Amino acid sequence: MAAAKGYFVWYELMTTDMAAAEAFYRKVVGWDAQDAGMPEIEMAYTLFSAGAGPIAGLMILPEDAKAMGTPPCWTGYISVPNVDEAAKTITAKGGKVYREPGDIPGVGRFAVVADPYGAAFCLFTPLPGQDWEVPTPNAPGYVGWHELYAGDGPKAFNFYCDMFGWEWSSDFDMGPMGQYKIFKIDGRDFGGIMTKPAEMPVPAWNFYFNVPAIDAAIGRINEAGGKIVNGPMEVPGGSWIVQATDPQRAFFSLVAPGR
Repeated sequence: MAAAKGYFVWYELMTTDMAAAEAFYRKVVGWDAQDAGMPEIEMAYTLFSAGAGPIAGLMILPEDAKAMGTPPCWTGYISVPNVDEAAKTITAKGGKVYREPGDIPGVGRFAVVADPYGAAFCLFTPLPGQDWEVPTPNAPGYVGWHELYAGDGPKAFNFYCDMFGWEWSSDFDMGPMGQYKIFKIDGRDFGGIMTKPAEMPVPAWNFYFNVPAIDAAIGRINEAGGKIVNGPMEVPGGSWIVQATDPQRAFFSLVAPGR
């Protein structure tokens, strides 16, 4: 897993209705789902899978998160060599630790943190011997793009590059919305960072799940009770995207090679 340093290696949906969320994403993204089979974690946890194996998890929004005002949402896990050291570094750089480092039995160690400008994510260090490979960019059901609506786009970009070894790839001028800064990992464009729009309540990461065609996916979102927030829209490079909320109002996005 050392080669995975700085990559998003896991994605997790915290929701208010696990059964409804599972049915929705099965239909919209085409994932399979099964119980994690981990009674030692003492909570219900569902694994979403695409292709060869699981890529995301599903759980009930914890009461302490609700008390903080956290809505249903997707979170990403970034791989680091040592969660405890990384959490200390984030604090030293002005970020926050929402959940101190702890063990996931049989899986690894994690912490819930936020960058210095307010966007939450998780740190993760797997147990020795676990394999992880970078998925093919357009593999159906996997995450094709990672996007941060930051409290301060340029400063957040520098934070993540310094923290995880990401590199600048290019800038895209969005006019009044500012610069969209694209970052790469191991030479491949992996995502973009921008200052969040004023109407967006808090800084947050957004993940684009790969689907074969965007119009058909929009039909599935509407049929399954989701809501289209933005799009469809063609983006540089020729892909098509749509941004939406699921029936529990968790925000997510889809990307496809065509309409």
